[in-house]
Amino acid sequence: MPLTDTLLKLLYTTSRHNLIYKIYEKHLIKEINQFPFPKHIGIILDGNRRWSKIKDMDKVMGHRMGADIAEDMLNWIYDLGIKITTVYVLSNENLGRDHNELENIYSLLEDKLISLYNDDRIHKKQIRIKSIGEFNKLPGNLQKILKKLEDRTEKYQNMYLNIAIAYGGQRELIDAIRKIASSVKENKIGIEEIDEKVIEANLYTAHLPQAEPDLILRTSGEKRLSGFLLWQSAYSELVFVDIFWPEFRKIDLMRAIRTFQKRARRYGK
Repeated sequence: MPLTDTLLKLLYTTSRHNLIYKIYEKHLIKEINQFPFPKHIGIILDGNRRWSKIKDMDKVMGHRMGADIAEDMLNWIYDLGIKITTVYVLSNENLGRDHNELENIYSLLEDKLISLYNDDRIHKKQIRIKSIGEFNKLPGNLQKILKKLEDRTEKYQNMYLNIAIAYGGQRELIDAIRKIASSVKENKIGIEEIDEKVIEANLYTAHLPQAEPDLILRTSGEKRLSGFLLWQSAYSELVFVDIFWPEFRKIDLMRAIRTFQKRARRYGK
């Protein structure tokens, strides 16, 4: 039986522990399990600061809530069995933010990554974790825990989690062009050999079995990619939701997957 608009609106004002929420979650799981899931999902985590402003809270609280939701989201990804997830945490443009705000973001990230490092599910599920972006621009402690995570999970191939931090799509393309130019200069390849595969082999996502996201989801209502995976997103399905990241729930992720499935069936993908 179709769920009414009134009920759906009610869901947005109820806790994820509410009975109505749980009923709807089961309904969605049953619905999306009928069709293939996207193999690779990209998620732009947006809206922490605006959520804080609307709630009349300090930005620190918005980032803390956002970090907690990101941790929850990884649990949902595990539960749904999505093979590849790329999360856009911090752009290279964001590095120009207020120093105190950045320090808070870095501290939260470090705590969550340490928790991830000690999470047995990473090893049971064989999840490879890798950061993509300008690694050398990050604080030393953050570089250290990211490197430990990458080294410890480097051989895993069952699932993949990419953390886009200090990342910019234009910068990624510049870095790829420089690598290719060096290869040409050193006579490793000829100019006529440069094609899509050569470019993809020099992107930050070259380690993935599928670099192109099937679905890219952005929260906060903004309808742009903001430089996220510029090359890889050429044929991605885009879903924009009018929810700030700290309010994002599992049902919102599943609704985005359902939207992807409907589009895929419509276009015969």
